[in-house]
Amino acid sequence: MSSEDGAERTVTEPEPMSRSAAIAYAIGLPLVLIALVFLPVGRIDWIPGWFFVGFTVIAFSLSAMVLARVNPVIYRARSRFQPGTERWDKVLLALMLPAMIAEIPLDTLDAGKMGWSVVPFSIVLFGYALLGVGIALGTWAQAVNRFFEPGVRLQRERGQYVVSSGPYAIVRHPGYVSALMVFAGLALSLASWWALIPAALASVILIVRTSWEDALLRAELDGYADYAKRIRFRLVPGLW
Repeated sequence: MSSEDGAERTVTEPEPMSRSAAIAYAIGLPLVLIALVFLPVGRIDWIPGWFFVGFTVIAFSLSAMVLARVNPVIYRARSRFQPGTERWDKVLLALMLPAMIAEIPLDTLDAGKMGWSVVPFSIVLFGYALLGVGIALGTWAQAVNRFFEPGVRLQRERGQYVVSSGPYAIVRHPGYVSALMVFAGLALSLASWWALIPAALASVILIVRTSWEDALLRAELDGYADYAKRIRFRLVPGLW
């Protein structure tokens, strides 16, 4: 989705996240990540796992601090699925999210216990680069797009308009480019070729989602069809 100046609109923003929910997210998500990393390994002293946890927590914490400063309304938009989320999108997410989550325990079971994969250190570094750049790109997209929500819908009550600044001046769905980089980065940074299988599944579903969301926006969001003529590519400049 995509900035634009324009006439004043009547805007109704989502309800803010409660303090208790925010605290639960801040504490619960790192604990869930630690469980996903170390339970398959069966021990807590696996150093690559702690490096991965530290890198991921720090990267997402920095992202959260940036967004809290430049676009705090994003936390209202992204705290829950909002009414009007497309039914087909809920189905796609129900398929994509488990594949994405499965990457981490499969990663650590492989690299930390079973040793199925032999992944060169240079590829591990490349995985961390993908993960870091993907998180940074996602932060940039959310920083300029107040309509960045977890589900696909037309946000009429929020006065949704086309966003064309920042990374949206390069491709139409930079948030999805970010997700694709994170999917691959999760697998490679923890040194597992096998984890690329759920990463690939999640990526295919996300590409379908990109196509369907783009069609919805072309049909129903004012100005998006003209924006799509100017910014030709959905995900990869010169390709698609």
